[in-house]
Amino acid sequence: MSTAKAASKKRKRDSNPEAHFELSESSTAKVGPLLVSYPALQAPLSTPFQCYSRKRSKRTAGKDGEEDEEIFVAGETDSVEFVTNEEETRKAAEAGCRYLLAVRNTKTGTISILPASKSPHILTHTVKALKSIVPSAAPSKTEYLEAKTTLGETFGTKKQKATIRAKERNRIDVSAMEGVMGYVMDSIEKGAEGLMTTEESKGFANKNRLIPPFSATATDPSEVYPLHDIIPEAEWKALSIASFDAAGDYSERIAMLPYKRSQWVNDHLRGFTEAIGKSKKRNLKILLYISAMLAFRQATFQKTIDKEKLYERLSSVPGIVVDGLLSRFTEVARGSSSYHSTSATKTSLLTYTFALCLKVDDYASNTTIIAHDLSMTVTEVNSLFKSLGCKIVKLGDRERARLGQSDSSAEEKRAILSAPVEFPKPRLRKKTQLG
Repeated sequence: MSTAKAASKKRKRDSNPEAHFELSESSTAKVGPLLVSYPALQAPLSTPFQCYSRKRSKRTAGKDGEEDEEIFVAGETDSVEFVTNEEETRKAAEAGCRYLLAVRNTKTGTISILPASKSPHILTHTVKALKSIVPSAAPSKTEYLEAKTTLGETFGTKKQKATIRAKERNRIDVSAMEGVMGYVMDSIEKGAEGLMTTEESKGFANKNRLIPPFSATATDPSEVYPLHDIIPEAEWKALSIASFDAAGDYSERIAMLPYKRSQWVNDHLRGFTEAIGKSKKRNLKILLYISAMLAFRQATFQKTIDKEKLYERLSSVPGIVVDGLLSRFTEVARGSSSYHSTSATKTSLLTYTFALCLKVDDYASNTTIIAHDLSMTVTEVNSLFKSLGCKIVKLGDRERARLGQSDSSAEEKRAILSAPVEFPKPRLRKKTQLG
């Protein structure tokens, strides 16, 4: 390139005025430039567009001096129409998608920045040739399933075809049952005549619980399980604690117990022998009966019970008490005179024993010590206490103070009986899905 040509081009470039920025004066009379976005089909550059406005209602009008008119853009070619998608445009504006526009004057070189930011108009298009075609309705659920079945039978694998045939075999033809539905309903009502009502079913379940007789309406824990429903009055009168009062020391009192290896009984015996009043006599009798029940449990651990040996092992217990324990916590087979222990009788013996433990413990029993005495897990013992309507919880400060417990026992859980009694609801098994 020659030096003259280079100088000529330089002079032409320098002849253009220098560009500078300025803020355009706001004018509400004109709309000004707008931004549009084509999500799919883009219109040719020669496509003419027009702006239209729709007045807003007073409720939707802007609060900060915004225009009360809603503008939308429309344009068309020979085959396609373009128009603002109001919903998508509103979403874009609410998402904060706004731009500052600038207009450059080529004569003066001035770039004027419009004072108000604008959000883009999202355009949607419609093909003119398809506007006259009525859209087909969505298929119904039955049509969809039939088409899916046909597709599976034609192109499905062996496993998919076998599944389709299995569903067809298990399908119930409702139309075939229309004539017999009356007979079916009559047979259901006839068969339901002998069924129990909800109250009868609840009473039957309560009657068959392996726990002592209880009062479902009692509002005091001491009245939930009446004492003489656990220990009959005849057996209660036969219990004597005179020898405990005459004993010289604690070790002699332990030696008088039918069952001497219970830490729970021994600890309570130490405290009650030092007490005074009617509660002392009552609690000592209950302790003596609990000890007899524990000795009876150990003696009848085998399935078949030798009655003579049982009386020998419980020689320190009144005979009427042993007879009562045999009648309530063993079974006699039909046509036999021998006594047998079953899982039901063993469970009943434990729940009756635990009901008495609650009375001695002021209805807050330490299940850990009891489980250790019975060589059972704490979970098993807790489950039996729950069947009595107890809740296994930690004692609060007020409850510990009422029972005379130290702060060191704050983390120990106890079986708490409250009134009215509430029994645990049976667990429902999860439904298994077939397929």
